[in-house]
Amino acid sequence: MRRLLLLTLILSLPPAPLSAVSASGTAGEEKGMPAAGAAERCRDLGIVIGRFSPGALDAITDVKGVKVGHVTLVSGEGKLSPGKGPVRTGVTVIVPAEGDIWTSKVFAGSFVLNGNGEATGLMWLQESGILETPIALTNTLSVGAVQQGLVEWMLRSHPAVGISDDTLTPVVLECDDGALNDIRGRHVKLDHALQALDAAAGGPVAEGAVGAGTGMMSYEFKGGIGTASRVLPKDSGGFTIGVLVNANHGGRATFRIKGAPVGEEIQDLMPVSNRDGSIVVIVATDAPLDPRQLARLAKRAMMGLARTGAVAYHGSGDVAISFSTANRVPHYPKERTFRVELLSDFHIDDLFEAAADATEEAVINALLAAKTTVGRDGNTAFALPHERLKGLLKKYHVVAE
Repeated sequence: MRRLLLLTLILSLPPAPLSAVSASGTAGEEKGMPAAGAAERCRDLGIVIGRFSPGALDAITDVKGVKVGHVTLVSGEGKLSPGKGPVRTGVTVIVPAEGDIWTSKVFAGSFVLNGNGEATGLMWLQESGILETPIALTNTLSVGAVQQGLVEWMLRSHPAVGISDDTLTPVVLECDDGALNDIRGRHVKLDHALQALDAAAGGPVAEGAVGAGTGMMSYEFKGGIGTASRVLPKDSGGFTIGVLVNANHGGRATFRIKGAPVGEEIQDLMPVSNRDGSIVVIVATDAPLDPRQLARLAKRAMMGLARTGAVAYHGSGDVAISFSTANRVPHYPKERTFRVELLSDFHIDDLFEAAADATEEAVINALLAAKTTVGRDGNTAFALPHERLKGLLKKYHVVAE
């Protein structure tokens, strides 16, 4: 049984104080959300993607120092009452490295496959090639509140910011969960971002309908948070690469697993309402890469996404951010120069391959973990049916008979 690092918060209607419950509790189930629990993942079903082995957790937290925290908001059921509910949303945060990320930054890069979305802090990340705050994921209309939460969290530990020190631009990315959630209600608040940051930890990562993934759909099944990792062999550097996705993208007809046309085969279990959606991909590695190389790595993650059937529709925001924990960048150094270690481009191909493989697996893990969720107006995002999937994997020779 995998331990899940999940802080689940249930928001009652009418408004009431937030209360923490166990990841295995049933409070969420009573309001249209199943209780979180250990789920079958790709490798449990015999789905092996690529030639490299996963890390011990097969998660982004296999990269030393990376932490993940979730806050999940679930309340209400039935007809949409804008501003009141039903609520199916949340926040997920990724703390990219050990220590103080403001005074000891990390190199970062990004790639936008289709830009129908919002990402605060991305312009500075692209310009500077550094990441100096945690990364947060949430729904489209809650970006501002979550950004304010990250600002508050950073100000608490850096009292000189905005006075004698520089200001900061937190990185917050979004997907539209309005098909299941009262997105207009903007139920994610500043405090929820703070709680997610305080809950962030290493170890196994909760997947599926948790945190920012609570109200997401992928390939018209229930989607959400997924993660995976790869460890290169020693003769390729022995580096680790981890991926976390918030999967809210894709149409059913194009969904595939290792070439098997799963979406074409499962044409029932469809939601009444769906959005073009989006996907956010976060790539972490301990390989010593510079910002240019990390932007290239982010591009390769999208190749893994494409293998699952993603098209990058007109209305989809498909964004990848990658960072490396290998080198730390000093904040206002006294010395004019500082030394970094870099991997030669002539030895980077295995990392490209691993990024694509881990992204592909993370997307599938998100769908495997997500449970059927009933949202606003009774709209139901059905879970990918595991037993039927197992039959299809055998039919198309993805796994042995």
